[in-house]
Amino acid sequence: MAPKFIFKKKYVYYVLFLCLSLGVHYILRSGLNLLLVTEDIWPEVEGRLDPFGFNHIVAVAIGELYVIGLTSAIKFTVDFLIVESKNRHLSELQYKTELKYLKAQIQPHFFFNTLNSLYALTIKKSSQAPNLVLKLSNFMRYVIYDTSQKKISLLQEIDHIDNYIEIEKMRYGDRVTSNVSINGNIDGVKVVPMLFLPFIENAFKHGLKNNDRMELSISFERSQNELIFVSKNNYENQSNSEKHNGIGIKNVKRRLEILYPKKYTLNIAKENNEYSILLKIPV
Repeated sequence: MAPKFIFKKKYVYYVLFLCLSLGVHYILRSGLNLLLVTEDIWPEVEGRLDPFGFNHIVAVAIGELYVIGLTSAIKFTVDFLIVESKNRHLSELQYKTELKYLKAQIQPHFFFNTLNSLYALTIKKSSQAPNLVLKLSNFMRYVIYDTSQKKISLLQEIDHIDNYIEIEKMRYGDRVTSNVSINGNIDGVKVVPMLFLPFIENAFKHGLKNNDRMELSISFERSQNELIFVSKNNYENQSNSEKHNGIGIKNVKRRLEILYPKKYTLNIAKENNEYSILLKIPV
């Protein structure tokens, strides 16, 4: 009952309940001790003192308050640890649920873009259509199986990025030139699936919007315990009303906040008709 009064901020009721409890406890303890055990109910004090006296009541009450304080501290500590554990569990569950939602949100996005590429090639009756279907199959395998894992090797992710770039090149032909470079030892480096692809997709989406050609440069660098990802592409300045960042970029930012809270660096710059991404994450 006492914790309920405190949590509900009914402090007056708590004090009254405490005083009543101490009074009942004192009467029962001292009365039974006097009737059944001994008339000298305060042997540790020199001289004989009458029971139910003021000094005896205060002494017993202080002793019981010590006990109440200790047990209350233990109770509140245990309750706090239980609540903290539940909150941590709920927070982890919330993050996992949101990550699944973000992943589910971004996967169809890539499928639609790839299908648009396939549609464009079939309209042209291009001989590259069968090859695109094969690459699309590999991409679907990646989305269905690899992205179900928490992390995959960086080399696998780079392979899928290369695959995606090749798919887009089939669509745009020689309008696109690209370069993917790797610096440092990335063997054994694990990354979250589909973390970098939205940046690549964004480059194709906006880099060719008002340009005849696009030059795309991508680099991965392992620096001690940090992975540095850089993406650069040319683009035409757009009106202020037109936003360059789509839902994919917002998606990535939220995933980064969940996966690497205050442990990542993301810089997006648009200067001299160049759009650049700099992302640093711990590995």
